[in-house]
Amino acid sequence: VLYKEDLGTGIPTPVTPEIERVKRNQEHISSVSYKEGLGTGTPTPVTPEMERVKRNQENISSVLYREGLGIGTPVPVTPEMERVKRNQEIFSSVLYKEDVGIGTPTPVTPEIERVKRNQEHISSVLYKEDVGIGTPTPVTPEIERVKRNQEHISSVLYKEELGTGTPIPITPEVERVKRNQEHISSVL
Repeated sequence: VLYKEDLGTGIPTPVTPEIERVKRNQEHISSVSYKEGLGTGTPTPVTPEMERVKRNQENISSVLYREGLGIGTPVPVTPEMERVKRNQEIFSSVLYKEDVGIGTPTPVTPEIERVKRNQEHISSVLYKEDVGIGTPTPVTPEIERVKRNQEHISSVLYKEELGTGTPIPITPEVERVKRNQEHISSVL
């Protein structure tokens, strides 16, 4: 919303042949005016390849793909097909819990207890409960440096106390880069 506020005057750029070319290209790319001024086309003969593509398009169509299906060839149900059907029923999001059967209990090992404790620590609800007493660490110059860096990185404080910048002269290279940015800009 605020990106156009305090824009300033800017540097006017002369209309060069390159800028005119880019404008013409933008008009051609435009989704509104790309059909304007089409003119008459050159008719092409209907070749067997074109007919084949049309038939394929009709077969691919989501509406017409079953029309005129014809008679299929029956295939015997093989053990492999039965296996695939069973797997599909297992994968089904509706049926995957039906007829579960009896599971095999596993003993509670120290490893399982360790994993359960870790899961409780990772939990987004319980991770601060029963924190206990921490070990204080001295504030070293390294810790102060890291804190200052974190303040600079902070998305809230990164512009506070900005200071003065170093002005740079506007060179032909800078002007060229600015013009390129204007061409690339999604607004203009």
